[in-house]
Amino acid sequence: MIDFAMPSLGADMDAGTLVEWFIKPGDAVRRGDIIALVETQKGAIEIEVFQDGRLGDIKVGPGERVPVGTVLATILEPGETVPSPAAETPPSAVEEAAPPAPLSPRPPMPQLEAERAVPAAAPGEAAATRPRITPAARRQAAEKGIDLATVSPGAEGVIGLAEIAAVAAIKPAPAGETRARRPGIDLGEMRKAIAAAMSRSHRDIPHYWVSQTIDLTALFAWLEAENAKRSTAERLLYAAPLIKAVALALKERPELNGHYGEAGFVPAERVHLGIATALRGGGLVAPALHDADSIGLEELMTRLADLIPRARAGRLRSSELSDASATFSNLGEGTSEAIMPLIYPPQVAIVGCGAATLRPFVVGGKVEARRLLTVTVAGDHRVSDGRRASQFLARLDALLQKPEAL
Repeated sequence: MIDFAMPSLGADMDAGTLVEWFIKPGDAVRRGDIIALVETQKGAIEIEVFQDGRLGDIKVGPGERVPVGTVLATILEPGETVPSPAAETPPSAVEEAAPPAPLSPRPPMPQLEAERAVPAAAPGEAAATRPRITPAARRQAAEKGIDLATVSPGAEGVIGLAEIAAVAAIKPAPAGETRARRPGIDLGEMRKAIAAAMSRSHRDIPHYWVSQTIDLTALFAWLEAENAKRSTAERLLYAAPLIKAVALALKERPELNGHYGEAGFVPAERVHLGIATALRGGGLVAPALHDADSIGLEELMTRLADLIPRARAGRLRSSELSDASATFSNLGEGTSEAIMPLIYPPQVAIVGCGAATLRPFVVGGKVEARRLLTVTVAGDHRVSDGRRASQFLARLDALLQKPEAL
């Protein structure tokens, strides 16, 4: 029997609220299945299971806020006996009598279709047609002044946080209210979490910074020629080859790719690159782009197109918040030329990029206008030093001069 605990989804998380279970005791689970939804300062996070088996006892019910490490349920390994019905009665995932629906491959994303009235039922059919409502959804609807009769249930017949968020997303804010709101994300709480994590980083990690200016003229020329051969939907963003090159260079410098904990430094076996993503209303999250070093540019673009919108909607998976082995922060076009980033614990490095801008640069003894990018590596002196970061930057430069090989 395996204890399935509230996961740690980053250095800025100390507790989470169990929102919904998507399976019930006795249901089979496989590695990677999404089995629950947990609300954190970063939004409603889909929690995955990392072993095969069957769900045993559920020990934490919807609406309960518990610290990281608290056992949420037990997972029975193959061959173990499912507890008897008398012993397996879990807290109800909803307030109505019907049992939870079976696990779907992925919980439905919020549908931006508000104000759809629930059809009235005949008196004898009321109990059968009345939608089920999770406690967290009922509470949030009350807080936002949303009439539950105007909320349509999700695909499983349950009104959860996603359905409340869909209505709240287009509901006009009360007069005089200026605080930014995002479905599933409390920006005030997120800002507190970011401040706590960065305070810990600045206090506990002996940082060093190394910067290098890289000529991206060849990269942009290749990108223009490559995109001219592609349809609009298939075109590559400049960030794709940049991320791929960063991941490849990290693969060769394992002392910049891993975690530092109580047992010291543990290098990561793979490059799961955290992509720092700014939220439009404020705040920041850095979900992991898994195996960024080993996927092609087309697949990388596809994953980014899926990951970034979900990050901004507060609909990430637990592995995307806990697996990152290093972080990539790109200010993007029209911004500052350089950034001096702080490492996100327990990682040991972060790569920060400013804007790629036309600047004077000496080429072959002559000054030319070239597209330049200033890249800064922040490293952890407990694990590496400036020379290693300098070697990383030199390798990154070499990779970006031959974008066709990425």
